[in-house]
Amino acid sequence: MTTTRILFLPGAGGSPHFWKAVAAALPADWPKEHFGWPGLGDQPHDPAIRSLDDLKRLVTANMDGPVDLVAQSMGGVLAAQIALEHPELVRRLVLCVTSGGVDMAGLGASDWRADYRRSFPKAVEWITDIRSSAPLPVEMIAAPTLLIWGDRDAISPIAVGRHLASRLPNAHLEIVPGGDHDVASTHADHVARLIARHLS
Repeated sequence: MTTTRILFLPGAGGSPHFWKAVAAALPADWPKEHFGWPGLGDQPHDPAIRSLDDLKRLVTANMDGPVDLVAQSMGGVLAAQIALEHPELVRRLVLCVTSGGVDMAGLGASDWRADYRRSFPKAVEWITDIRSSAPLPVEMIAAPTLLIWGDRDAISPIAVGRHLASRLPNAHLEIVPGGDHDVASTHADHVARLIARHLS
């Protein structure tokens, strides 16, 4: 059992509902908080949010003690940055189909931007203007980390998960058969079991 707050961070889709099915499958008495990203996906715009750094500040402003971070895709970049900048505030980390600041194209990832813009034409411009996230020294992440990947994900292929698993000092990679980039919503029960074991 954990009494540590779990902060759920979505990807560029921005919806605070992305992790809801996984959270519902976790123990009811575990404290949970869901973040949405203003201006991303279909979320309402906030002129104060103009970059990933602004989103990161949105999360850290809600961290008044150690938390567990559960993050998908782009949210995982934020989670990894937070774990590096505030190691005392991150007890455990779950990174799902993320990049973590690695060379995605070099590991076979497809470009998501055109599809994203078609799906979310009203999303802020800056999210698709970002060409790549800066490399992160993930070797310095101290928090025990669970990496979750689907084996059918073209946006963040398994090679990315394996690369991060080889670099993170305290990481474990789980591959979900049949999982795509939305593996946490399509395989919520399976993903929840993996997360529950990691956070317990």
